[in-house]
Amino acid sequence: MAEPDSEATEISLRAAEIAADITETNQPQERRRLVRAFNKAVSSGARAAGRGTRVVRRRAGSGSGWLLGQVVAMAPRLRVRDQTALQAQFRGMSADEIADALIEGAAHAAAAAGAGAGLVAVLPVLPAFPAEVAAETLLVVGIELKLVAELHEAYGIQAPGNFAERMSAYVAAWAHRRGVFMIEGGVILAAGSPLARLLRRRLIARVGRSAVSLGPLLTGATAGAMLNSRETKKLGRDIQRDLRGRTIGR
Repeated sequence: MAEPDSEATEISLRAAEIAADITETNQPQERRRLVRAFNKAVSSGARAAGRGTRVVRRRAGSGSGWLLGQVVAMAPRLRVRDQTALQAQFRGMSADEIADALIEGAAHAAAAAGAGAGLVAVLPVLPAFPAEVAAETLLVVGIELKLVAELHEAYGIQAPGNFAERMSAYVAAWAHRRGVFMIEGGVILAAGSPLARLLRRRLIARVGRSAVSLGPLLTGATAGAMLNSRETKKLGRDIQRDLRGRTIGR
């Protein structure tokens, strides 16, 4: 897998930071501010570097591989609350109740990301739309990866290994829409592996939903928010059902 370039690494770092911040705030206004700041930084950076449709077309030669590289780079940089932190924050709540709260928070965050990208599309100065699509895709995937990781923590089913290894496992869980499963380290993200192909398909579908956010006027913002909220919530419920079944089995 190709190494991310310095600009791409900066985008993935910023996406990881904003994904965590937007998920953990309960203030809609703060969510909107964070998304606007992220989208502005990405689109401004694309224009400053002379990037636009031509560059996106050139990058498209690598297909979803480039985006997959950014997701892999972003995952170990996400801020994830462990079981102790979650229990302290959601004091007195059961694992199921904590999971419900996490899913709702992630759905609201994903909706804000979709609405924010759509609102950019009505600005008087035309932004680099492809950069906005990439930005929203990375941001929402970051929100969902954080959700997947924290659902595992909520149910006390932490993936094995150090943090980077656990996050690689959660990337696999995100792709499969189920809890982590044991697999030999390093194989799951090998180029051409079944997981790599599944990740690419998931990302292509995610890009398609992000593009909806850039629809005409405010319809894109509304549709993007609804699609993101629905899909993130569905992912969370799928993971939750799998993890709950394992805890009952134990």
